[in-house]
Amino acid sequence: MAPEAEYKEEEIMKVKITSKSHVKPSKKLGRRECRLVTFDLPYIAFHYNQKLLVYKGNEYEDMVGKLKDGLGAVLEDFYQLAGKLARDEEGVLSVEYDDDMEGVEVVEANAEWISVEDLAVELGTSTLKELIPYNGILNSEGLHRPLLLMQLTKLEDGLAMGLAFNHAIIDGTSTWHFMSSWAQICSGLPSVTVLPFLDRTKVRNTKVKLHPPPPDQDAQNASSNGTADAKPVDPPLRERVFKFSESAIDKIKSKVNSNPPSDGSKPFSTFQSLAVHMWRHVTQARQLKPEDHTVFTVFADCRKRVDPPMPESYFGNLIQAVYTVTAVGLLSMNPPEFGASMIQKAIEMHDAKAIEERNRQFERSPKIFQFKDAGVNCVSVGSSPRFPVYEVDFGWGKPETVRSGINNRFDGMVYLYRGKSGGRSIDAEISLEAGAMERLEEDKEFVVEVN
Repeated sequence: MAPEAEYKEEEIMKVKITSKSHVKPSKKLGRRECRLVTFDLPYIAFHYNQKLLVYKGNEYEDMVGKLKDGLGAVLEDFYQLAGKLARDEEGVLSVEYDDDMEGVEVVEANAEWISVEDLAVELGTSTLKELIPYNGILNSEGLHRPLLLMQLTKLEDGLAMGLAFNHAIIDGTSTWHFMSSWAQICSGLPSVTVLPFLDRTKVRNTKVKLHPPPPDQDAQNASSNGTADAKPVDPPLRERVFKFSESAIDKIKSKVNSNPPSDGSKPFSTFQSLAVHMWRHVTQARQLKPEDHTVFTVFADCRKRVDPPMPESYFGNLIQAVYTVTAVGLLSMNPPEFGASMIQKAIEMHDAKAIEERNRQFERSPKIFQFKDAGVNCVSVGSSPRFPVYEVDFGWGKPETVRSGINNRFDGMVYLYRGKSGGRSIDAEISLEAGAMERLEEDKEFVVEVN
């Protein structure tokens, strides 16, 4: 762990920054380098991926000390998170680590007038953004910023852990593998139980040259401040967490599977059932015309889809966006199994051959995606109920609240989490234009009531 840096007390709105330091792997590792591969590069113009975990506890200093010590230990295996992005003269990007680098930045802050219960709200993320670093920061900034930044905020009765991960180097599966491993070390295990598989070139070994280079943060800021070509201002969004209990999930799944397709396809999964439920009701809340198109997007884990398959511990991005599109009238007038079948087939068709073709297409003509490029009138699902978000216990109990930050949000973005109550319960964190959100909240068939 690096020595505590000198700091000047800052204030971000109400949350007061009290110190800044850096944590590096606990032992010398020398110089390490791994090229980013085709699966990583589409996300270079996304924003840092933000997560917030809120814990109860009154021993803030002890908790921070344990987190820093555990972080130093777990970074011995997950050292890429302590590195930086690099770009060579050909435009090829890689993630590099060297013992001389600063490592992970750790910010300590104070907001003792906020309680753990205050942060258990189901409404928007604007009240949470002061607790999570790197709002609005692009992944391309990893060329000269830490790839992981953590803010530990002291609350009245607990600790808020705000994290910003560079999404160009890891996806959700890798994020929660790291978090679970870190928690294991803090809880007393001598070493990581499942080591990260760090050689990205085993899944793809094609050099991709990005020309022009990744977008510049300053240029984006200039555009948003009106000093570049003016762009239409997006309507204000609202966020809300909708909690689906086990019984609600069972009821939704049973309804979608009540009239199975006649083509002999297998029953719809829990994900497909909830996905079409959200797609139909969000589309209805938007009050679109029957002839309008609507897109459903899911970021599919490709670890078991590629040939040869990669281990679950593959550390990096191994996801691709899977799309399906239909007319609003067809989605709404047909029974739910119509849309569920479209989602099911799109996911099943995204096999090794489809993944290979998507990669070749990108390598022939690399396209830097914006985080909003999910399609017209879209419902776009990120994260997964499979991730063990409420199992991340550093030694003082499981988190009371898990949320995403304001980054990478747009009209129709959905983050799914395993419900805090466990089992088959699922929390859906949805962002929508304000008017549509109000109508969705009033839709009694969306918020399933179970007798």
